[in-house]
Amino acid sequence: MITSNFVRAITACAMLLGTLAGCAPQRIYRIPVPPSSSPAPAPRAAPIPAPLPPPEPAAIEPARKGLSQDSQIREQDIRAKTPPPAKEPTRQASVTESRTSPESPPALPPPLADDSSLLAKITPGTSPQRAASLRLTEEGRKILDAGDPAKALTRLEKTIVIDSTNPYGYFYLAKAQYRLGHLRESLNFLDIAESRLSGEPFWLSEVYALRGENLRAQGQSQKAEASYNQALRLNSGNRTAGDALTRMSADSLSASPATR
Repeated sequence: MITSNFVRAITACAMLLGTLAGCAPQRIYRIPVPPSSSPAPAPRAAPIPAPLPPPEPAAIEPARKGLSQDSQIREQDIRAKTPPPAKEPTRQASVTESRTSPESPPALPPPLADDSSLLAKITPGTSPQRAASLRLTEEGRKILDAGDPAKALTRLEKTIVIDSTNPYGYFYLAKAQYRLGHLRESLNFLDIAESRLSGEPFWLSEVYALRGENLRAQGQSQKAEASYNQALRLNSGNRTAGDALTRMSADSLSASPATR
């Protein structure tokens, strides 16, 4: 009896101890960390610079003045380098200025070389008809210069019979008719000569000068003056046109009343 009770008491004590051991907190097991080198130090943050103190008003004012002066200098340089836009000259006629005053004559070109020799125009390539017509024209010119326009007219009429395309024959026919006083016939021959001498400024100048002589003989002074000026524009060495304009200028001065 005693033994069984003793066993039971021991058993109860063992169970109580087991219960108490199970209720006690267990120790946490940690894995040991192997030894390593010393840890790298954490990066240090860059120090924040202290804010600059605000500039004093006395120092700001000279700086502003310096900038304004620099801008003014640059602006002056730009204005100096940029040329001002060209303005068209405006001209108003004054009350006392004559609105009908003649314009100043344009500058004339240098005189042309003398091309009056008709025999020099006969070349190996000239047709026999043109060569014969040019020789007759040269003879008629010499007779005309000798002062016999009627005889020269008879000789010159044969030139266009042989060669109707000879422009110099028509010109000297016009000159002979002018010397005989046949102004209308002279102007008709000049029109034909002008149409055939379009590429020869020396002879065109002679045509305009002779036309001016015809117009002046008819009393058409303004048209004559225009024809003389055209002759000089073609050949400033045209003596017929130059002498005629000089005479017309002298006549106009002598005819104008004396100014007081």
